[in-house]
Amino acid sequence: MSIRITFPDGSAREYPRGTTAYKVAEDISPRLAKDAVAARVSGVLQNLQDEILEDSSLEIITVNQPEGLEILRHSAAHVMAEAVKRLYPQAKLAIGPAIDNGFYYDFDVPEAFSPEDLTRIEAEMQKIVKEDQEFTHWELDRETAIKEFAAMGEEYKVELLEEMEDDKVSVYQQGELIDLCRGPHLPSTGRLKAFKLLNVAGAYWRGDSNRPMLQRIYGTAFAKQKDLDEHLHRLEEAARRDHRRLGRELDLFSIQEEGPGFPFLHPNGMVIWRTLEDFWRKEHRRRGYQEVKTPIILSESLWRQSGHWDHYRENMYFTEIDERPYAIKPMNCPGSILLYKRRLQSYRDLPLRYCELGLVHRHELSGTLHGLMRVRCFHQDDAHIFMLPSQIQEEIMGVIDFIDYVYRDVFGLKYRVELSTKPEDAMGPDEIWDAATEALRKAVEAKGIPYAVNEGDGAFYGPKLDFHLEDCLGRTWQCGTIQLDFLMPERFDLTYIGEDGKEHRPVMIHRVIFGALERFIGILIEEFAGVFPAWLAPVQARIIPVGERFLDYAGAVRKELMADDLRVEIDARDEKVGYKIRSAQLDKIPYMLIVGEKEAEAGTVSVRHRQAGDRGSMTVDDFRKLLSQEAGSMALAPLGVDS
Repeated sequence: MSIRITFPDGSAREYPRGTTAYKVAEDISPRLAKDAVAARVSGVLQNLQDEILEDSSLEIITVNQPEGLEILRHSAAHVMAEAVKRLYPQAKLAIGPAIDNGFYYDFDVPEAFSPEDLTRIEAEMQKIVKEDQEFTHWELDRETAIKEFAAMGEEYKVELLEEMEDDKVSVYQQGELIDLCRGPHLPSTGRLKAFKLLNVAGAYWRGDSNRPMLQRIYGTAFAKQKDLDEHLHRLEEAARRDHRRLGRELDLFSIQEEGPGFPFLHPNGMVIWRTLEDFWRKEHRRRGYQEVKTPIILSESLWRQSGHWDHYRENMYFTEIDERPYAIKPMNCPGSILLYKRRLQSYRDLPLRYCELGLVHRHELSGTLHGLMRVRCFHQDDAHIFMLPSQIQEEIMGVIDFIDYVYRDVFGLKYRVELSTKPEDAMGPDEIWDAATEALRKAVEAKGIPYAVNEGDGAFYGPKLDFHLEDCLGRTWQCGTIQLDFLMPERFDLTYIGEDGKEHRPVMIHRVIFGALERFIGILIEEFAGVFPAWLAPVQARIIPVGERFLDYAGAVRKELMADDLRVEIDARDEKVGYKIRSAQLDKIPYMLIVGEKEAEAGTVSVRHRQAGDRGSMTVDDFRKLLSQEAGSMALAPLGVDS
């Protein structure tokens, strides 16, 4: 008996009933069979070796496709689990999924894994790959599965099974390992060629800090060794650029034990902060924004009215003042709304653009904290635009232009845009959401900017355009956002007097550009690898006298440069010039000014740039003009040198 297999291009072939996707792939091309890892049969992913019993559509999934690579990495997680069970029989298995760029598996073990343990586990994985064990699949009824996994001592699997509603559960085995899994998997372990275990971290079971702390081993896998090598190189480069390490080395910021998730900015870090803040303030004034400041603590009733109580309460901190409940603000918008309401507004007043570099606090789990990128308090460069319905598109496009200027023109950063739509816990009727979503769509399309749709990821009060920065390593960071809001004006009964003399409802835009100033600084540290352009560098020039007797001249040079608000310091240490130059290089100082007898007599400085090298001899005034121009233009490279 034969069945009809239909391929994605619409062609079809006859095959014996019970054929497998792997046999079909072999029939089409030996190369396709070699690259195949799974199949989509009538829309359902399944193993290559599963029988096909009826007429079906068939798509062969190869390792070169994102789905195929995910299957390869999921299979690698199972191989790692088998290796751990071989080496540490007492280990209990939790979960082991594929993730972006790799995989992990959580284990309950008596002692934490060491780097040496990872080396042993990886070697054992190589043995399992050489054994070319077949991945086999079967189903069990749930009660039988509970008994079998309980007999194996796998209590975490039993907990998962007890919470399942399905009567049948999917089980996979390769070698000695039996695991709960929906699959699919590679045909055998021998198909796993290029993998690497990366690191180990603690992880609470089910993400609950009241549950056991497990050991999570991270790894990655690729179809080809070349791809793995390239990925490992990127990881090395990411480690070199890690803002946490550079933050320590350059004395920019720290996270103290007494304040986890609450960053301390050091004097050098504050220079960067104030420079960005000054830039932010100037650019907002140019675009007609009015700066405001709203309190950090506001009454709980305000947050109930705004909807944050129902939709965001788990992320908020609370306190009590005079026996009344208050909340520490997680967002700035209710404060700006109260400012709008303080007086009667006219259509002539709109658009009204309030901006605020406001300190907000949000509760983050300790396991998610990450330097400046993920913190519990941060300064959000908020703006809230109150406008007429007829001004919506113009205002959105104006914000898009602002974001593009900051990201691309000033900092040379690439970005991509997502349109995030109505989430499950949204407030308000569908028609308002549809209108807001369409307005955002029209604006971004009018600007000619490509975008993806991120279904269900909007704010609870409105859809949004999210701007994801792409750094030099290809990683993305969500920073800017434009949120269109018809609901808050309704909840707070915001009005304006129209041309007809009657009250009307304004529309709101919530927007950030930096996002969190702390995160943006972290991104810049990594983007520049700590080698900041002169306008942003904490120290713009270091004067290096060739001997103690030239300290007075160095001091005079510093005084002249600092009179022009340039950031200059002197290396007065009794060390050789070469050592001081290397030290300045390590400290990533843009300019080094060497001064000795010749320079003191001529009133000059010998100029070196950290990247561009020797810039020759200049008068102090000429160097002052050069550095002032470079800083004032916010150039990303020294003047006269391509970035």
